[in-house]
Amino acid sequence: MATFTLGIEEEFQTIDPDTRNLRSHMSKLVEDGKITLKERVKAEMHQAVVEVGTNICHNIQEAREEVTYLRKMILDLAAKQNLQVAAAGTHPFADWVEQLITPDPRYDEIIDEMRDVARGNLIFGLHVHVGIENRNEGIEIMNAVRYFLPHIYALSTNSPFWCGRNTGFKSYRSKVFDKFPRTGIPDYFSSAAEYDEYVNLLVKTKCIDNGKKIWWDIRLHPFFNTIEFRMCDVPMRTDETICLAAIMQALVAKIHKLHRMNLSFRPYHRMLINENKWRAARYGIQGKLIDFGKQEEVEYKLLVVELLEFIDDVVDELGSRQEIEYIHQILEMGTGADRQLAVFEQTNDLKAVVDYIVSETKIGII
Repeated sequence: MATFTLGIEEEFQTIDPDTRNLRSHMSKLVEDGKITLKERVKAEMHQAVVEVGTNICHNIQEAREEVTYLRKMILDLAAKQNLQVAAAGTHPFADWVEQLITPDPRYDEIIDEMRDVARGNLIFGLHVHVGIENRNEGIEIMNAVRYFLPHIYALSTNSPFWCGRNTGFKSYRSKVFDKFPRTGIPDYFSSAAEYDEYVNLLVKTKCIDNGKKIWWDIRLHPFFNTIEFRMCDVPMRTDETICLAAIMQALVAKIHKLHRMNLSFRPYHRMLINENKWRAARYGIQGKLIDFGKQEEVEYKLLVVELLEFIDDVVDELGSRQEIEYIHQILEMGTGADRQLAVFEQTNDLKAVVDYIVSETKIGII
């Protein structure tokens, strides 16, 4: 069986402990972090964002060790700067207009091109890479896995607030990111060659300078031999991140197994999958998604059972059953968005919501 290596990237908020608003770390946190973490920590466009990324992990247990270690290091580095760290897809009340931009030619170029769309992109995501050596197999897997993106995304929803407002969405982060070009569910590609032709056409016509500026919810990475899942809000807890990564890895392994058995998974049009993505953003795990095979609405929690049954025969081979079983805890306690909204309903105080996110971000770390 292929190893389906993992790489996990998380984007965090740096918080002023007094105001609970976002506060710039002025790259100091990243500079200090590079002493020990090297390239596993980096700045993002906004100065109140810090991103960490694991080394290549050969199984989900290695991934847990890496994610836990990186979170602990960022928490410690932030504390030295009198900052706190929060893991949520958006900040409950920060205004993007007030946020400082990191000086960097790459970010200058993006802002010059996209102006307020880029400045307003004050969001925090989870990206998971799953290793796949053969690019043609990678495209076939990407085509099939697209169907499940809303199912996984619903589990990650963790951004109900934007600029001090309850948006009514469980994930408003995706609505903010939708303003960017080349986002959302990708089209179906018949081969890696067709995918590469698309990318090369965009480069040739100066739409992009490289394939990293294709920001779809899932993509064949332009430089690494990975399928990259990009649709999730960053979850509050490490356990949630690891559960989501384990599900993504298992889906890739399952589709790969089907292809090796000369079996296929029915591909669906992007427009249909988008209907489920919208529902996932709006209602999270509390709503219904559409089963396009049955052509009917189905309670989300019933679809989760079907998803678990679908991947069940690869889970033990991957050694990730315990991590995937955490999905039941998410269903019981609610996603990050559900829990944020519950705190706000109890307190009517967005600062209390920030305090809750900060405390949840530390669970399993300290």
